[in-house]
Amino acid sequence: MTELHYITPLANLASIRAHGILSHNRAKNVGHESIADEAVQDRRVHVKVPGGAMLHDYVNLFFDARNSMMYRRLNKRTSIAVLRVHPAVLDLAGTVITDGNAASPSTTYGPSPSRLAVLDEERVYALSWDHPDPWIKRERKRQRSAEVLVPGVVPTNYLLGAYTCSSAVSSKCNKVYPEIEAKVLPHVYFA
Repeated sequence: MTELHYITPLANLASIRAHGILSHNRAKNVGHESIADEAVQDRRVHVKVPGGAMLHDYVNLFFDARNSMMYRRLNKRTSIAVLRVHPAVLDLAGTVITDGNAASPSTTYGPSPSRLAVLDEERVYALSWDHPDPWIKRERKRQRSAEVLVPGVVPTNYLLGAYTCSSAVSSKCNKVYPEIEAKVLPHVYFA
């Protein structure tokens, strides 16, 4: 693993540049745009991380942004970026790893970095979660969205760059946040 991913609207880059990537609850105090599915957020707001805080007190990073959240936001691809985060965040105190999407009741949690050992790498990085059996498909989709939960904030010194869907979007990113290089990577955007 060389990086983790955070999906965000371009409108949030200036705030992220100033404050880092904030947890859902911390972002309430800062003007920001959300691309979150409100039905999913309604589930996440009630989730307590075992041995930790409420789920919305963590920044949620993905092992790979080419997942169901990105798929559902393809219509917004020209207004979002995937921030590349250094895997050293795995060593930050209180960081937690899930074996699937944290909104799912069947997802389990554990301390980072030791929890990496239980992840199914083939499923986490699979090109597709599709399967003819709907139960297997649901489980694959859940695993494909495994998360790293960082308490409170991911400081800017952990940001490596960004991936975008086009050179025009990369140019926008580079204007707002010149310290991180934005590169075009269509694969993340299912292209």
